Parts: sequence; structure tokens; C-alpha cells
Amino acid sequence: MKPVTWNMPGLRWGDKNLRWGSPSYLIEYGEPGWVYDPNSLSQPPHSTNTKPRKKKNMPKSDYIKKRDADFSAQLTLFKNGIGDYVTTFGLTTGQVTGQANDALYFAYVLAFQDIYIQSGQQWTAWKDSIREGGGAATPPATPTLPTAVTSVAPGIEKRFRDLVKIIKAHPAYTTAIGEALGIEGQESAPPPPADFQPEISLVLMGGLVVVLWSWMGKSAFLHALEIEVDRGSGYQFLTIDTTPNYNDTTPLPATAQKWTYRAIFRNGEGRVGQWSASVSITVVA
Repeated sequence: MKPVTWNMPGLRWGDKNLRWGSPSYLIEYGEPGWVYDPNSLSQPPHSTNTKPRKKKNMPKSDYIKKRDADFSAQLTLFKNGIGDYVTTFGLTTGQVTGQANDALYFAYVLAFQDIYIQSGQQWTAWKDSIREGGGAATPPATPTLPTAVTSVAPGIEKRFRDLVKIIKAHPAYTTAIGEALGIEGQESAPPPPADFQPEISLVLMGGLVVVLWSWMGKSAFLHALEIEVDRGSGYQFLTIDTTPNYNDTTPLPATAQKWTYRAIFRNGEGRVGQWSASVSITVVA
């Protein structure tokens, strides 16, 4: 039990685990008399049999641009900005020069491709004209090709990812630098709350009820699973678990009983979404 005073930060009138008197004290999780109160100062932040999950930032999409023109612009933005951070990240001349050559050559190839696409369309139109008539009177001009640059080996995107990985692993890296260099993805919005509904199942294993659960592909937006159990007298708080799956260590009864479980996801703010369907199991020692 933790001694408290009336002006202690975090205390709340109506806390089910708070006892006022001489002295006043707070019943802590796991002590006799502790009851579940989601707003109690003694509410455990995570399961007692697991390590807490590190708080996550909003997940981001892949920073690599999908469209060729956008990827070329991204390479050029990085090439033009990385010079300010060469010393910061301890980059070599070869790394910087190699990325610059990749950016220039990819832009060159795209320009070459665009010219030939347009020229091909013009020559197709001329071909139709000389066969069928009614089109242009003269053939298209020979296209002017872009100035050649240093050619590079295949694998520009992989080399870029490898370089960015080195930079992002450096202690001096910040999101602001990443945004300046164009290597931070866009934040992904979480699904609507209604989509967060866990699915649980039960098995008996080694004399324990094991609550099986998963993140259902939404771990980026979640921090834990809160589980309640009804052993015949209504639902009671069981645990806040941060790692699938959960072993209920409550001893099995001498006579057969039905234990019913339900669960709800939690994020950094508290409960999110809907309770799972209730599932039951008959247990006996």
C-alpha cells in the first residue's frame, strides 16, 4: 500500500483503490482489496508478466516514391540537399558521388524515354498519314536527345535505400532532416474505431487457461489487449497484455466451472474499438 496526501499529483476523488484516513493510502495492483478501476492511479499500465510495449508514433508509408517521375525528383532533392549533412553523418565522397550519379542517370533515362515515346507517337501518325492520307504533309523532325551523363549499374533504388538506411541509423538523424532530404514517408491514418475488435480463443495447456489473441494486422496503431474474465460472478479485470498470448495463472477449481473471457484493444489513450465476442471454457483441476 502506498501512502498518499491530499495534494499528490494524479489523485482523483472516487478512485476505488484510494483510502482516506490517518494515514491515507492507495491500494496498489496485486495487493489484497485492489479492484479494477480504469481511472485509478494504481491501474497497471501493462501486464505484470510481460514487458511494456514501446509507445509508437503514427505509422508511415514507404518513403520511396512509386511513380518514376516522382522517384527521380526524390533522388534529385536528396542529391541537392545531402551536401549539408555529409559531415553530420560521416558520409564518404564515394557515397555522395555515387548517389549523385544515380540521380543524374535516372533523370537522363526518363528524359530519353519520354522523347522516344513522343517521337514514336509522331512517327506512328506519319505512318498512318502516308498510308491512308489526310494527315501531316511532312515527316516528323529527328528528336534532339538529352546530353549524356555518366552511366551507372542497375539497382539505383536498392543503392538509395541502403544509403538512407545508414543515414537513418545515425544518432544525429532527425525527422526534420529526413523531411528536408525527402526520405520520410507520409503518416498513415488509423482505421476507424469500429474496425478494432479483437478475436480471442481459449485452450487448456499445462493446467492453465491460455487466451489466444493477435494484433489482427493493426499492431502499428495499438499498444495492448485488456482482458476480463467472468468466473461466475460477473466480469472482472484480468490483465492488460502487451504480447500475444496470455496465460491465466489462476488455479483451476476443484469442481467444474465455466470461465468466460472477453477482450478489448488499447492504444496510447485507453480502450479503443469494441469488445470481442465472449468465449467460454469449462475448467476443473
